[in-house]
Amino acid sequence: MKLLIDNADIEQIKRIYDLYPIDGVTTNPSILAASGRHPYDVLGDIRAFIGDDADLHVQAVARDAAGMIREAKKITEELGRNTYVKIPCVPEGFKAMKALSAEGYNLTGTAVYTPMQAYLAAKSGAKYIAPYINRIDNMGYDGVQVAKDIHDIFTANNMEAGLLAASFKNSQQVLELAKYGVLAATVSPDVIDAFVKNTAITSAVDAFIADFEKLTGPGKTMADL
Repeated sequence: MKLLIDNADIEQIKRIYDLYPIDGVTTNPSILAASGRHPYDVLGDIRAFIGDDADLHVQAVARDAAGMIREAKKITEELGRNTYVKIPCVPEGFKAMKALSAEGYNLTGTAVYTPMQAYLAAKSGAKYIAPYINRIDNMGYDGVQVAKDIHDIFTANNMEAGLLAASFKNSQQVLELAKYGVLAATVSPDVIDAFVKNTAITSAVDAFIADFEKLTGPGKTMADL
C-alpha cells in the first residue's frame, strides 16, 4: 500500500518525509486555503521538494465539466503530467473525467461516500478513487467497510482503478486497509506520527539504552566502541 501525506504545510511534509517511507502528497482546497498563500506557490514548493516522480494530487474546484477540464490542464501545465487532478464524483465530474482520461490525464475521483460513486469514477477513467473513511463513519456508516466494498468491486470487475483512501482518524483504520491490500492511503501528519506513538515501544527502547550505558558508559553507542 502506498502511503501519502494529506497536508500542504511544506515544513510538515519535509519532517514526515525525513522520518517515514512516503510516496507522495495529497491536497484539497481546504488544506490549500489554510496555508494562506497562493495555491500554485504552495504546490510548486511541494512539487520541487518531492520531485517529479512522486504522486501529487490537486483538486479542481469548478462546478461544471468544462471548468474542471480547464483546471486540469492548468494544474498539469504548472505541476507536471505526473500530477493527479482530483475531480469530485458528481455528474459533471464524471463528464470531465471521461474527456480528460481520453486525453491521458491522471485523475483521482474524490468526495467519495458510496461504492456507486467509486464504480462510476473508475468507469470514467479515474486511476485513484478516494473514499472519505472518517466522514463516512460520521454519517453513521462503516467507512473501512465501504472502502473494502469498493476494492472488491474493482477486483471483481477487473478495473484498473485503485483506492486512495482518505480522511482517517486513527492508525487502526489505516492498518485495516493495509491488511486488505488497497492501493494507497493518504494520512495527516498527526495520524502518521501516531502509527508508532506507544509508551510500550518508548519504554522498551529506553530500557535497552539504559542497560547498554551501564556496560559502556553514558552516551556511548556501538559506533563509539
